[in-house]
Order: sequence, then C-alpha cells, then structure tokens
Amino acid sequence: MLTYNTQQKELILPEYGRTIHKMVEHCLNLESREERNLCAQSIIKAMGNLFPNLREGEDNKRKLWDHLAIMSDFKLDIDYPFEIVQRDSLQSAPEKIAYSSNGFKYRHYGQHIIAMIAKAAEMEEGDERSALVTSIANQMKKAMLANGSDSVEDERIFNDLANISHGSIRVNSENCIINDYKLPPQPTGKKKKKK
Repeated sequence: MLTYNTQQKELILPEYGRTIHKMVEHCLNLESREERNLCAQSIIKAMGNLFPNLREGEDNKRKLWDHLAIMSDFKLDIDYPFEIVQRDSLQSAPEKIAYSSNGFKYRHYGQHIIAMIAKAAEMEEGDERSALVTSIANQMKKAMLANGSDSVEDERIFNDLANISHGSIRVNSENCIINDYKLPPQPTGKKKKKK
C-alpha cells in the first residue's frame, strides 16, 4: 500500500525534503558518537548540495548546522563545529512595536495637512495665507474623497479647518473656492469583448 505524504509525520524544515529528514532520524539512532559525527558531516554535505549558496561562507555553514540541530529537535548528540542556535531563541516572540496612540481625531487628513494648518494659522493675514488655506482646503477634500466618502460638503471642510486651527482660520465659500473632485470609476473586473 502506498504511503502518502499527508499520512506521514510533518516535516520540521520542509525545504530539505523527506529524504534529509530520514537521514537525520538515522543519525539519531546511531549508537557511536564517532558514527553520528561522520553521518552528520554527510548530511551537511547533502544539505549543501540542495542549497549550493549555503556551502560557502562561515555564516552559511553555521546556518546548515543550525538547521541540522532543528531537524533533530535538538536531540542529536554530536560535536558541532559551531555554537548552534538554542531552542529558546527560536520560540521567542519579537518585541512589540510601540505605536503612537495620541488620539488623533482627524486621522483621515494625515499629519502633513495638520502641520500645514498649524503653519497657516501662524501666518499673518494676506494673499499668501489665503492661497495656502485654499490649497490646504482642496487637499483636505481630496483626502476625504480618497478615504471613502462619496461626496464631501465644502462646509464640512471649512468647519474642520476652523476646529483644527482652534478658530484662527475661518473661511467660507465666498473667500475660499474649493474645486470639485471626482474619483475615477472603480474597475468592474469585466473585460471588454473584442469586436
């Protein structure tokens, strides 16, 4: 009767294949330490033949010996030429990344727009500030549309500008013209038929 791979024991490092794993099991069952050392050398050569890029260089050879130890479940009692990886270091979880949780209310606009609003709020009244505020308002509308809103009312942009700037930027549709933007149509996934 045939034995399917799905019925066999799961491989620890499947990239080396079942034959290398059987060689490791055979090496584990050898009684003499000298025989195990010779068998381990042969296994490393076979593993190096499978991955020629790992045969050269000290770090790559160390990696092969680490893989041998991992495949033997760290039970292989041989004279390793390198300090092998420890089981604890394989099972340790990576450190968690600290994310900023500053409770950013207007996240959909992004930090850059918020920084530009703060810069515009510091500027003196004039044409340069008006032009910057208009550019910021247009960019805010684009950000809102890109964030999934079907349509964005200009009044909402004006209110958000006032709220973010703590009331120092107050504009309306008379002194700030926001362009109409439309998102491109979403692809339907259907191909056009050739005529």
